[in-house]
Amino acid sequence: MDQIISLHTPLTEEICASLRAGDRVLLTGEIFTARDAAHQRLCAAIDAEKALPFALDGAVIFYAGPTPAKPGTPIGSIGPTTSGRMDLFTPRLLARGLKGMIGKGKRSPEVRDAIRRFNAVYFGAVGGVAALMARCVRHAEWVAYEDLGPEGIMRLDLCYLPLVVINDSQGRDLYEEAIEHYCQ
Repeated sequence: MDQIISLHTPLTEEICASLRAGDRVLLTGEIFTARDAAHQRLCAAIDAEKALPFALDGAVIFYAGPTPAKPGTPIGSIGPTTSGRMDLFTPRLLARGLKGMIGKGKRSPEVRDAIRRFNAVYFGAVGGVAALMARCVRHAEWVAYEDLGPEGIMRLDLCYLPLVVINDSQGRDLYEEAIEHYCQ
């Protein structure tokens, strides 16, 4: 049986270089939620040479729009959003230090190339289990763009969020490898 890798954020060059497509990971530490509207604002801030609402160096962004927290919980349900919607913006964020992304679905060739060039990683999260994933969140707070509702940016403190490496810094793509393997 394959080993499960425990990782803690922030992600470093060494951590990203050590991960391979197909690795199973339990992620702990600080990450940020952001979807398309927040990505558009982040890139607009970069274009305007304004400060970003959080440091990108070593950061991980979860493509998710969490539901409001119920009393006594830090967050409502939280599941992955289709990552391709962020592909237009992702290479620019990777160039500025973003090291990890969490979502679902394939990435464009441009994003896969940027992951390789900037020594980053794309993690896949299981869709359809958002209520269970919320149990991995210890704390949640707004960071920016609260006016966007669930599309704004939140800081999450995670404990053992289960993920799979889909795209690694060596250029491997688990989706493509699985198709090759199972379609022979």
